[in-house]
Amino acid sequence: MDKLVISGGAKLEGEIRISGAKNAALPILAATLLSKQPIVLANLPHLQDVTTMLELLRTMGVDVTINEDMSVEICAGSLNSVIAPYDLVKTMRASVVVLGPLLAHFGEAIVSLPGGCAIGSRPVDLHIRGLEALGATINVEDGFIKAISNGRLKGAKILFDMVSVGATENILMAAVLADGTSIIENAAREPEVIDLANLLIAMGAQITGHGTDTITVEGVEALHGCEYKVMPDRIETGTYLVAAAMTGGKIKLKDTDPSTLDAVLMKLEDAGLKIEIEGNNIIGDMTGRTLKAVDITTAPYPAFPTDMQAQFCVMNAVAQGVSTIKETVFENRFMHIDELIRMGCDAKVNGNTCIITGVKQLNGAPVMATDLRASASLVLGGLVATGDTVMDRIYHIDRGYECIEEKLRQLGAKITRLVGKR
Repeated sequence: MDKLVISGGAKLEGEIRISGAKNAALPILAATLLSKQPIVLANLPHLQDVTTMLELLRTMGVDVTINEDMSVEICAGSLNSVIAPYDLVKTMRASVVVLGPLLAHFGEAIVSLPGGCAIGSRPVDLHIRGLEALGATINVEDGFIKAISNGRLKGAKILFDMVSVGATENILMAAVLADGTSIIENAAREPEVIDLANLLIAMGAQITGHGTDTITVEGVEALHGCEYKVMPDRIETGTYLVAAAMTGGKIKLKDTDPSTLDAVLMKLEDAGLKIEIEGNNIIGDMTGRTLKAVDITTAPYPAFPTDMQAQFCVMNAVAQGVSTIKETVFENRFMHIDELIRMGCDAKVNGNTCIITGVKQLNGAPVMATDLRASASLVLGGLVATGDTVMDRIYHIDRGYECIEEKLRQLGAKITRLVGKR
């Protein structure tokens, strides 16, 4: 099993390019199932989750071609199976988003109940109830969601009792081919949902209200092919800005989208990081500045993202002052705290709240990643710790960060991947 070895103490300086957004790429790949015509996608990140989703599409008979410019051409006209098998779905919870497009386009879907990060219960009941409202008949048996429609799905009004990005995406993809008008209320407003809607519009869908809590869809009979570029990854952007703040460095992040990061940038400025925005580039400068602890409360967009919570925990661990971190999106998402305590972090967890008192120094230690964003926090901790930090189970970080050790080395970090060592 691969490990990362991080030697702390280097100040990050330089510039890197931000990759395409994983959380946008996965539903966008699923959306290619909605047309029999080729769809060409650019700026897909080279990540394990993206590889898994492409393999899932291939398993169902979809034609996937990687072009010379690294764009990917996908054509679902050759689809010969509506089954998403357990051996692929178990590794990636986001793969449940093939349920809506398969059902809408092909009238049937058999999708294994999903797996993925162990950050608490993320039930699929919202997905199921929404699709049932559109006229689907769904049974959950033998570990599979088995869905069928009698002809085209029917437009409906769907009100989510809680905000869910995945459910919003699944219902949105199903509604674009339904007969009539669908209204999705209490919809997720995340930029990745907007990116999916923009792709669907490029394919011929009629959608309004994306980016608000009410999305209206006028169903069409068929969607066509198109070319589309996936949005930049706002969580990768935020993670590297935290790295600059923690190490007292100055970095430039190219090809990102500052407009998707308002809550994160505001908190980073509160922590002392100087932020400069130049078009699609962000410069984070901590040179000669003091890192200060900041309180955060996670909540659905446009509030502070849960996917940046772990990174801010480790930043607060070496900042001046005491901070309160409240996690309102997922239960069981403080598993990284025990590992950070092994490195000298002063933190106490009580339910969905973590109180962190800043310390002058973290110490290198053997640590273990428990989920994707937790693994990022451990890498960040290693960047400022004395000695070496050896991180195990790094397959988690490969699911969401493209070439993380190469990018960090480009910024001056001392980080090495040990391949196949146990």
